[in-house]
Amino acid sequence: MTATAARPGSTGAGRRSERFARPVLLAFLLVAAADLAGLLAGAETVHLVAKPLLMPLLAGYAALRGAPRLLVAALLFGWGGDVFLLADDDLAFLVGMGSFAVGHVCYLTLFGRGEGRGRAPAPLVTGAGYAVVLVVFLVLIWPDLPADLRIPLTGYSLLLTAMAWRAGVFGPYAAAGGALFLLSDALIATGIAEWPQAPAPDFWVMLTYIAAQALLTLGVLTQDTTKDTPGA
Repeated sequence: MTATAARPGSTGAGRRSERFARPVLLAFLLVAAADLAGLLAGAETVHLVAKPLLMPLLAGYAALRGAPRLLVAALLFGWGGDVFLLADDDLAFLVGMGSFAVGHVCYLTLFGRGEGRGRAPAPLVTGAGYAVVLVVFLVLIWPDLPADLRIPLTGYSLLLTAMAWRAGVFGPYAAAGGALFLLSDALIATGIAEWPQAPAPDFWVMLTYIAAQALLTLGVLTQDTTKDTPGA
């Protein structure tokens, strides 16, 4: 028997939460579509309004679906990163990156708990593949990065790569989300290094980022084994 089922009346409350969750998910999808359309159209105001709404809506949906607190926390720290990265300022960029880093720690802790509850560990072969990709990318991009960002970006990249690898503990959706998160931030790094960019680079960054967070959320919600533990 789950902790939810053990409480009288909790089934009805769960159904009500499910009912509220669907409109919140729809709102997230509509805001995501508006943000991406705004980026393609060059409507900066739309992006400035839509981007800060994305992660609170996704976190609200996750919470209504009974997600682990660590997932909700990871999404909200992602929101903090989103907001700070809107500012064109080096300090704001570092603070935003720090907020994302705390979110990745939340993800890693959540994935570790899933592994501790009987889930198969992330394959070492996959981890080795991620390590090779990270090393090659850092070697190539290092000379073109601003000197004051090289160490912070390297530390952040290590944490993000570990998160992407361990995400596979929660199944293929989460694994794909981790990989897309890594790709999204790699696109940001190439922009900082002033490498040649695809048309509408911000669109591709946001598309991969939104998909990453949504897939991570879906992976945890569909395969979470922590629901038997209140507050997990």
